[in-house]
Amino acid sequence: MRKIVSYSFISADGVVEDPSVFVHDFDEVMREHLGTVIGTQDTVLLGRRGYDYWAPYWPTASEEPFASFINGVRKVVVTSKPLETPWAGAEVLAGDPRAPLAERLAPIRSAPGGDIGVHGSITLAQSLLAEGLVDELRLVMTPYLAGAGRRLFDGAPAGALELVGSRNTPTGTVLLHYRIRH
Repeated sequence: MRKIVSYSFISADGVVEDPSVFVHDFDEVMREHLGTVIGTQDTVLLGRRGYDYWAPYWPTASEEPFASFINGVRKVVVTSKPLETPWAGAEVLAGDPRAPLAERLAPIRSAPGGDIGVHGSITLAQSLLAEGLVDELRLVMTPYLAGAGRRLFDGAPAGALELVGSRNTPTGTVLLHYRIRH
């Protein structure tokens, strides 16, 4: 079964909403780390709001390595409505929108392929966490306090995380890799 990996920029006080508020120093170690994470992914899950926000931006963006990745990868959008903004490789998640996410994602998870990434879709990531569908967390914790904003783990069930690895960057960011114990 393919892994679902949630990748999030997170402030030191746990905020994941609007990373431009707390990600100020994107250093070479962070860029290399991002390349490693996305290098294992061939599918990305996006929530509808995330898709609508990203679809007009990323096709012409130049921030590498993410721009080439997100524009070339299969993007599966969890929504009940047709996509209004076209973006190469984007499709709506099949199945009844009222069905549990696990049921709708089963065909994707059981198909051959790499990891399935979740990037920038807070509500979707929270839903996947709540349903026990996230296998790994890749957190990029910056040394800034956002003060306010949505937090990734609001509403998440209690549970244990296994630290797979961690690394400090020259700008004080900590790269955390956790496996979720199911």
